[in-house]
Amino acid sequence: MSNHLISETSPYLLQHAHNPVNWYPWGEEALQKAIVEDKPILVSIGYAACHWCHVMERESFEDAETAALMNTHFINIKIDREERPDLDHIYMDAVQTMTGSGGWPLNVFLTPGKKPFYGGTYYPPQAYANRPSWKEVLAAVADAFAQKRPDIEQQAENLTRHLVEANTFGIQDAGTMAFTTDDADTACSNILKQSDTTWGGFGRAPKFPQTQTIRYLLYYAAVEATRPESLAAGAQTQALLSLDKMMEGGIYDQVGGGFARYATDTEWLIPHFEKMLYDNALLVTTLCEAYQVTGAARYKSCVEQTLAFIERELQHPAGGFYAALDADSEGVEGKFYVWSKREIEEVLGDEAASFVAYYDITEKGNWEGKNIPRILQPKETVATRLGITMPELDTLLENGRSRLLKERSKRVRPGLDDKVILGWNALMNTAYSKAFEVTGNEAYKAKAITGMQFLLDAFEGGDGRFLHVWKEGTAKYPAFLDDYAFLIEALLQLYRITTDLNWLLKANTVCENVQTDFAEEDTGYFYYTPRNQEDVILRKREVYDGATPSGNAVMARNLLTLAVLFNKPAWRLQGERMIAQLSNAILKYPTSFGAWMLDFYLVQKGFKEIVLLGEHKDAHRKLLSQLLPNSIVMAATEADDRFPMLTGKEAGNPLLIYLCENYACQRPVQTLDELLSLINVNDHGLI
Repeated sequence: MSNHLISETSPYLLQHAHNPVNWYPWGEEALQKAIVEDKPILVSIGYAACHWCHVMERESFEDAETAALMNTHFINIKIDREERPDLDHIYMDAVQTMTGSGGWPLNVFLTPGKKPFYGGTYYPPQAYANRPSWKEVLAAVADAFAQKRPDIEQQAENLTRHLVEANTFGIQDAGTMAFTTDDADTACSNILKQSDTTWGGFGRAPKFPQTQTIRYLLYYAAVEATRPESLAAGAQTQALLSLDKMMEGGIYDQVGGGFARYATDTEWLIPHFEKMLYDNALLVTTLCEAYQVTGAARYKSCVEQTLAFIERELQHPAGGFYAALDADSEGVEGKFYVWSKREIEEVLGDEAASFVAYYDITEKGNWEGKNIPRILQPKETVATRLGITMPELDTLLENGRSRLLKERSKRVRPGLDDKVILGWNALMNTAYSKAFEVTGNEAYKAKAITGMQFLLDAFEGGDGRFLHVWKEGTAKYPAFLDDYAFLIEALLQLYRITTDLNWLLKANTVCENVQTDFAEEDTGYFYYTPRNQEDVILRKREVYDGATPSGNAVMARNLLTLAVLFNKPAWRLQGERMIAQLSNAILKYPTSFGAWMLDFYLVQKGFKEIVLLGEHKDAHRKLLSQLLPNSIVMAATEADDRFPMLTGKEAGNPLLIYLCENYACQRPVQTLDELLSLINVNDHGLI
């Protein structure tokens, strides 16, 4: 027997469509039913790749006795957090306020008016370790709602009021704050204090990639390298160490490429095995910038392997990318990805020794009796011990990965979350553009162009507004701030690599719509939901980095960039104000505000406007290979009065290159080397 989820398209909701729980999707039918029957609402939020969501379903939601208790006392609503991140943000904040922690599955109880009054995360079927059983929680909440209704209503009102007040946390009067080099040093110092200098990353386990923090360290190191008193050396060391240890650890799929969501341990060995599109997009972008900094082939190789994984396992035939791969297969977390030593020896035969030695494969295993392939020793050390040359070892390892990947494909695969999300696809589009910048691989540029066209065709409505999620030819739910912010960023990056002004004009149009639908006049920030979103108890203003960069931080950067490209001083002032109002929090807690740190740096250093006029193809291509963290590049065959950077300038024969700030330009030069000299290039060819 099925419930009300049977007509949904979300893989997560469909997983629960045959539970004995009478689940509803979030919508008017369920919300009105709660009012008419005067019952509390149980909202349970998760996502298709969530391991503990699967566990709680098996233990409780598939249990007839538990389902009867839920159906009798509650209106039960299932939400896919990736379809409705706005609801997830609100109710996650509520649970974190009540309990001090959060996670998924998220189970929260609401009044019929949608206001939260109690909640938690995973509950076991039987009580243990001071954690009540799920049935005990259900009975206690039902009893409290029946016997202590006024107290419940008051608690819900108080909690909702707190959520509204917390929506302004960290925001201060912008004043006339000026950003200084000392501030950049302070932020870098605060990041390095939290750094794991042995295994990379920041803080203790569990460890997340924190790509925006790594990017700030790379930018800081590039720009401040020539200043003796700076922390540039330590910043670059920590950024690269973090990437190296992730690339060598179990969080990276050594056989098939691609990164898992996070590691549960200090050494990046044991991943939470789910693979998310957004993590891989953000890591590709960061690895591209590490390659620009160092020229080290390992970063380029990891970019190529990760994109190969994306195209092999997450590519939708129509042009977009699926959301995620599950952590579980056959009901066991990580089963698809781990190996016994015997399995590897049976597949690789006489060539197994090199793979076993390099990837830390043992009889005992390094996780629950199995092996998660990882790298603990330099390749040179392993080659010497095996008595072979480096090229020979490279060939053996490449052959080994290929054969094991083929063998692994015979296993039962993890579940695929096959919805296509606008914002996550925009992040991947940016990653493809960045990959073209550093590799020159035309296939990556083509993928970025066709991918963007797919996003515009699939997600854009007739009024120029966008929708959030697409599946089976249909898009639904109004797009959220993150969707728009990441889309504008991707359009700007696509213009940067193609010089096609249509992408730039589209970015400007989309940004104008965001200003209309999302902007909050009092602060200059943007709400997470559009003005016409009526089924939420409050419009949140998200400023922290989460698994993805803060949409407000990315919008501030978009405003600063578009302000220069289209001469919009009001947008520049708005972007600067957004950053200034958070400056104390940004500098004090930089690992929570990594995307804002990138913005902060743009304001502190100012943009360098680079214009190539004439036959620019070769010079433009070489320029893109540089890490230019505070540059805006325009390239054209001739001047164009529609754009202030292209106005009143002479095209060269074959080329003239202009370096400008605030539209005031130095004398043009004819070669890229001359340009790089003008912008104070260091020994590595960086600004």
